[in-house]
Amino acid sequence: MSTEILLPKLGFSMNEGTIAEWLVADGADVKAGQPLYSLESEKSVEEIAAPADGKLKIAKPAGEIYPVGTVIGEIV
Repeated sequence: MSTEILLPKLGFSMNEGTIAEWLVADGADVKAGQPLYSLESEKSVEEIAAPADGKLKIAKPAGEIYPVGTVIGEIV
């Protein structure tokens, strides 16, 4: 079973965010709670943790702006 990685809403007024950097390489094994990527919003930069254990499949590259709720990757 796979787990979608969605771009989260970090604040009430946040509608989009930028993946500043993926902290784990595509295809690498990850553990739940491990920092997965840095998310930059208008007000902050936060590390976002993996929601599950498995292998990371990156769907969206770093350096781009995406709407909240966009599927940016998957853990399989």
